[in-house]
Amino acid sequence: MSESLESWAVARAGLSAGAPCTFSPVSGDASFRQYFRLRDAAGASFIAVSAPPDKEDNEAFISVRDLLAAGGTAVPELHAYDPVAGYMLLSDFGDTLLLGELNAANVDDWYGSACGTLLNLQKIDAAVLPEYDAAQLGSEMRLFDEWFVAGLLGYELTGDQMQMLAVLRDELIAAAVSQPQVLVHRDYHSRNLMVLEGDELGVIDFQDARRGPVTYDLVSLLRDCYVQWPAEQVRGWALEYRNMAQAASIITDIDDAEFMRWFDLMGLQRHLKVLGIFARLSLRDGKDAYLKDLPLVVDYTYSVAEHYPEAERLVKLFNDTLLPLIKRQSWWSEPS
Repeated sequence: MSESLESWAVARAGLSAGAPCTFSPVSGDASFRQYFRLRDAAGASFIAVSAPPDKEDNEAFISVRDLLAAGGTAVPELHAYDPVAGYMLLSDFGDTLLLGELNAANVDDWYGSACGTLLNLQKIDAAVLPEYDAAQLGSEMRLFDEWFVAGLLGYELTGDQMQMLAVLRDELIAAAVSQPQVLVHRDYHSRNLMVLEGDELGVIDFQDARRGPVTYDLVSLLRDCYVQWPAEQVRGWALEYRNMAQAASIITDIDDAEFMRWFDLMGLQRHLKVLGIFARLSLRDGKDAYLKDLPLVVDYTYSVAEHYPEAERLVKLFNDTLLPLIKRQSWWSEPS
């Protein structure tokens, strides 16, 4: 595949066959896409992508890319596309992820920039996008039952426990669909934000965008599955974003308590989903690197659940059954 993709990319980049260039793999993601960097002797650089059409929705990638670009978001330029092979040639955003740049001294500035980029995303008319609806929100949370609890921990839920989780899912879905619905990236975090020249932030991995809850991307960013910040700092950022969104008429006036309830319960939905996805990536796809990130996601899930009456029985399930099993796992470590 890589030889075929290289030949295709060299031709589409306007390089002559046999011209001096390098073609090297770039770190991938949780999907079936593979990335390679094509660099010519003059230093021009492109990203060549193999995205199998039977496994990846390449048309969605292109349509969302065009939508975001038209709205002023920095996204990779599409230079060429082969729909049959699933090959794309993109501009190169480099290797500097926001995650690697963050520290306690600069995080306020970087998150201010990331929130500004998010605000611009949410101003884009999302009417053409599929709805992030109740069915999808629910099916994502059921990954927790199947892949994390049953698959990774090897525990068979009782009928009462399954019913409790079903009721909780309904409550979390109700909280999500009651929010203003905007463009949602669905994986807006420090590994999908690239630091470009002039410290501009570029956005990648956007192909799954939907029209959904206003707090979804915010909680993805501020309760990032790969980095953790103090709870009060997160609360301050969340409420400041609320103020920005109100000033931009994305949301109407809402008090601190109600907005934080939206934010927290949206995060609980997302993190139940992520526990299932990270477990599935390991068990089904052999991508065990995601296991090291599970302790932080467990901590996010538990720490939010214990503050909301509707999640009281989830806390009991963790205390009585899941945490003892979790703490026996080779990947477990106490979150800092």
